[in-house]
Amino acid sequence: MGWVDGRLTFRYADPDHRLAGVRLAQHAGLPTDRLDFDYRDQAWLLDVPAPAAWRLEYQLKLRHLDGREEWVNDPANPARVGGAFGDKSVLRRADYVEPIWLDLPGARGTWRELTVPAPALDAEVTVRAWSPPSAGDRVLVAHDGPEFDKLGDLGHYAAAMVGSGTLPPFHLVLLGPGARDDWYSANNAYAATLTGPVLDALRSELGFEGRFTGMGASLGGLAMLHAQRRYPAAFAGLFLQSGSFFRPKLDPQESGFRYFQRITRFTGPVVASAFAAHPVPTRLTCGTVEENLANNREMADALARQGYPAELVEVPDGHHFTAWRDAFDPHLTRLLARSWGETSWSLGSFGPGSWGRPSGG
Repeated sequence: MGWVDGRLTFRYADPDHRLAGVRLAQHAGLPTDRLDFDYRDQAWLLDVPAPAAWRLEYQLKLRHLDGREEWVNDPANPARVGGAFGDKSVLRRADYVEPIWLDLPGARGTWRELTVPAPALDAEVTVRAWSPPSAGDRVLVAHDGPEFDKLGDLGHYAAAMVGSGTLPPFHLVLLGPGARDDWYSANNAYAATLTGPVLDALRSELGFEGRFTGMGASLGGLAMLHAQRRYPAAFAGLFLQSGSFFRPKLDPQESGFRYFQRITRFTGPVVASAFAAHPVPTRLTCGTVEENLANNREMADALARQGYPAELVEVPDGHHFTAWRDAFDPHLTRLLARSWGETSWSLGSFGPGSWGRPSGG
């Protein structure tokens, strides 16, 4: 079992042949007709070409003799990685290296929590903010904040960048996702809540009068762009990872999602527009093996055409928190420096290199 010479091999022991089948469950673009294991020598075996990625997060789908199906992690592979839907097995290519900043000491800072009433959503928005000394008017606001902190080490990234002097001190704000599918799906009520009560509460709490830099991944990235398009004066820059910029022709597989049409009613006019009132520095990242790549390419080109200093970085990975984490530096680092006008801070980084397909700007 492993990743060797551009191929993946798997083995699931079943000496008594108690299973009817085993299938590789993955979201890395591997051919769907080549994911079923063959039974021989008292085990289920699979040999497939490896994806064009650094890593593969996966599970095994077991089909029992009674027709029951079960998803399990690979007992032959002890490596695990956390995700939004629980742990998965993971294989890594030999040249994959984790970000250096994970091992750096972080600057000291103070965490505070607040809850913001959101009458338009008939809910509350939970907020957790980190502030080192002298953070001033630099604020990064993250959708899916608790998940980004737990699964993507966003809090440590901020502390490491400040502690190493790579970035100036800044406030990090983690926004709880609430009713995520609804709130983050081009929801006008959520955009008004974010740019109104939530950001107003942060200005008061942090003693801040300027504009915010926003970030998000998947639906969270879509929601941050949606908020900036409706309320552009609130934002100084955007960092959008694997944004769910669904389009009918590019994403028919997502058409069953409850809020698909609401999303496409937003993305269609944005892509078709030749003008934007207040373009801001924007960096997008997307995995080379994920379904959102085509719509991210289209959106990056549209934003660049409209005057956004926009660039899409294609990361050799999938739609996962680890992939998003690995793109923070140098790409989030450079976006933050640019959105704050701190160009002298944008040269240093601890990332594995800069990959990308420039889309303009």
